Amino acid sequence: MRFGVLGPLAVWADDGRPVRVPEVKVRALLADLLVHEGRPVPADRLLDDLWGEELPGNPANTLQTKVSQLRRALGRDGRDLVVFQPAGYVLRAAEVDALTFAGLLDRARATADPRAKADLLSDALALWRGPAFAEFRDEEFTRAAATRLEEQRLTAVEEQAEVRLALGEHSRLADELGEVVAEHPLRERLRATHLRALYRSGRQSEALAGYTELRERLADELGLDPGPELAALYQAILRQDQGLAPVPTPATSAARPRTNLPAQLTGLIGRQEAVARVRALLDSSRLVTLTGPGGVGKTRLALAAAADPTYPGGVWLVELAGAAGELAERVAAELGIRDETASGSRPRMPPAALAHRLADALRGQELLLVLDNCEHLVEQVAELTTLLLRTAPGLRVLATSQESLAVPGESLYTVAPLGLADAVELFAARAAPGFTMDAESAPWVEAICARLDGLPLALELAAARVRALGVRGVAERLDDRFRLLAAGGRGRPARQQTLRAVIDWSWDQLTEPQRAALCALAAHPGGCTAEAAEASGVDLDLLDQLVNRSMVVADPPRYRLMESIAAYCLALLDEDDPVFARRDAYYVELAERARPHLQGPTQREWLRRLDDEVLNLLAVTGSRRLAHALAWYRYLRGRHGEAHRHLAATDAGSALEVGFAMLVGAGRAEVKEYPDARSRWFVAHAYLHLGDVAAAGPLLGEALAGFRALDDRWGAAAALAGLAKLATFQGDFAAAERSGTESMALFGELGDRWGQSQAADQLGYLAEIAGDYERAGRLHREGLRVAEDLRLWTDVSYRLSSLGRIALLTGDLAASREFHERGMRLAAEQSNRFAEEFARVGLGLVARRSGDLDTAERLFRESLEWNRRLEADYGVPFYGVTLILAELGFVAERRGDAVQARALHLEGLAAAHEIGDPRSVALAQEGLAGVAALEGAAEEGLRLLEEASALRASVGAPLPPAERGDVDRIRSALEGVAR
Repeated sequence: MRFGVLGPLAVWADDGRPVRVPEVKVRALLADLLVHEGRPVPADRLLDDLWGEELPGNPANTLQTKVSQLRRALGRDGRDLVVFQPAGYVLRAAEVDALTFAGLLDRARATADPRAKADLLSDALALWRGPAFAEFRDEEFTRAAATRLEEQRLTAVEEQAEVRLALGEHSRLADELGEVVAEHPLRERLRATHLRALYRSGRQSEALAGYTELRERLADELGLDPGPELAALYQAILRQDQGLAPVPTPATSAARPRTNLPAQLTGLIGRQEAVARVRALLDSSRLVTLTGPGGVGKTRLALAAAADPTYPGGVWLVELAGAAGELAERVAAELGIRDETASGSRPRMPPAALAHRLADALRGQELLLVLDNCEHLVEQVAELTTLLLRTAPGLRVLATSQESLAVPGESLYTVAPLGLADAVELFAARAAPGFTMDAESAPWVEAICARLDGLPLALELAAARVRALGVRGVAERLDDRFRLLAAGGRGRPARQQTLRAVIDWSWDQLTEPQRAALCALAAHPGGCTAEAAEASGVDLDLLDQLVNRSMVVADPPRYRLMESIAAYCLALLDEDDPVFARRDAYYVELAERARPHLQGPTQREWLRRLDDEVLNLLAVTGSRRLAHALAWYRYLRGRHGEAHRHLAATDAGSALEVGFAMLVGAGRAEVKEYPDARSRWFVAHAYLHLGDVAAAGPLLGEALAGFRALDDRWGAAAALAGLAKLATFQGDFAAAERSGTESMALFGELGDRWGQSQAADQLGYLAEIAGDYERAGRLHREGLRVAEDLRLWTDVSYRLSSLGRIALLTGDLAASREFHERGMRLAAEQSNRFAEEFARVGLGLVARRSGDLDTAERLFRESLEWNRRLEADYGVPFYGVTLILAELGFVAERRGDAVQARALHLEGLAAAHEIGDPRSVALAQEGLAGVAALEGAAEEGLRLLEEASALRASVGAPLPPAERGDVDRIRSALEGVAR
């Protein structure tokens, strides 16, 4: 059971379900026990904390009653959790969010990598749901703990801000930190980071004003001056010191990783020349394949050659050993490219296949893709690689395989075994601790290396036996094994015989339990944790023994087998061997255990945990339970096609399957049955994704009623977020605000960051319509942080562009251009044309606002052409077309072309009426008023402006001052004509 004090007091069962603890005194008792972090609390102390001087009539009995109520609330484990000892009452809490927070801070401070540090600090701060011990924060017994935790939180905020500043996020921090500084104006470390962020964002005057404000506050309130470090920073800003120059702003998002190459546990020996040769081949050829027998070291060489920072788009490893499912899905998942279509199915044009969307996403990038262990998927790899290379000119591919891919333009590099000297060095490095080469051992080591043909894997397996047998013993036993091999192994290539002989020999040295354990581990294609190993019948002692024999590679918390050893073991197993059933049972149970955690404060932790198990989860086939348990994980990770494929195979026609079918563009079908409110909500959510308001509305209403009846707060929050979006589509902004606000509050209580992001998006848009740009910016920044943390890259693109809109409306055209450009690049990397066009239109708005009419027209024309293709596909205009036509109309009007302007605004008016959006109708009328001004028709123009104003007022969305530029300009022109 988990306990939460970083916000309102909360308890969650092991399955993530919230546990209600009723009655204030019982909750206060729980809070008091949590404050003491597992230490006994005497009964007298509890009585004093809970009742003070107003003790109940029978204090001891009353306290015991509250303890009993708390135990009952905690369920069947209540007596084990709340224990009485001679020294007092103890809460045996296995997991408390405050302790998890402290642990994450320790890990962050021990991490040198800035991106990893920022991620850990983000994880830590994500645990906060409000003020510590929120409802009891003013009680004496929590005050010290709450103050300590709040100080730790602020320190973590400062540390995270410094790391993000080092990662180039000054533009966002300049605004974000302003809010925190306003709450804590005297924290000098926080203020220093804010001043740097302001300065690096080109806001020097604001940075200087911030320092002045702090200096005056310190003098007035404390009689102090700023510290020497802050004073030195002030002087550096005044003289525009080069040391303050900003780190380059990320091309898209600093949270987006640029590689997934694993850290190597041991050094690479004897391959320096090979690394240089492979890199040279990559300079001259876009596809390089490393070939050679198993165990020769192709993977290690590929990873070393790929560890090259010269690729702007990064270096990405896709491990194909044991891979199941669609190849394009595996590659997209590793690259962080979400398998989600922007608009679902179309009447006359189905969405492009994922392979083509993947190719489109890579089109403008310069990166290196490492495809490892291709031999069992050669045809699929060749086909996909050909498509990617033809589409993406900046892409390079480094593959490892036991055979060529036979793709045009492929350069082959045959990985040779190690030479004798390098083989000896590797053997000595991998032998028992303390082993040294001397005159006596050297001949034996050389004999072993020669016998093993310099194959690195064979050398490592043999070296692992030195501790038990000594080098002479290893050499003699290898001679025996090779004599047997020579008698019965003819017909197999020599080096393949060598590796097989060493694995056979290593296998012969194992006990029966060790052999069974090794085979059980081989059933996990993605490696496994110690927990998974135990569930498969492998105890930890056996695991350690296999690690010590180099049969298992330990990379805590995970363990894996080398590909050659795994293949050897799998060849010994029948398809119906019980090890596969035990493996499948474990991963089904893990997915079901994870499901509720994906909707609470540990969402990100469990997403990463399931990420680590992707290959193992894909190995479980035909399981309806697993398909359902993983549906939400796959949704959050953007693996919609994968989710749909598994649901279609195990539960066709179910609500989940129909919902994912719509999301991937596989068409719409009738749902056979809605088993619960959540299934109704998911289908409604899919309809909203397609913009089908009529179909979504009734389902959302029914789902919300069902959630309220069951007291399902997550479901209610999700339905309310959908209703907010629905109301926004319908122009009922007051209803949208109510639903969005309630949704945001519920998701906040639950700690579901995805949900908070969805609600923040709607509320931010509503704040923008109302002209409350400060609130809109804050909500979009919050949503952006969450989207980055959860790797919702399409959402990140939209949030960046939304911040660009706010910067535009507040007059910061440079920041607006930067945000829109980053959003557009990220959308292109996701092959999401809708998000890309949202950013493109924003850049057009910036161009027109800055007077660059030619650029504005080019951008708007590009977007209009795309929107018209959509209208041809769907048969109806899309919402964005009305804004684009209006903007093109304003460009024509500013050039004095009344005929062109009128035609564009009339087309926009017709589209607005067809869509049914009053604000778009008003925008077209305002544009036509500008045409009237050009033509001298003052009366007609003024009438159009009044009609537009009334129309906007009718939906509660009058034009805010920042958006009145065109209307005020046109009104002034019309009034001049009238005079």
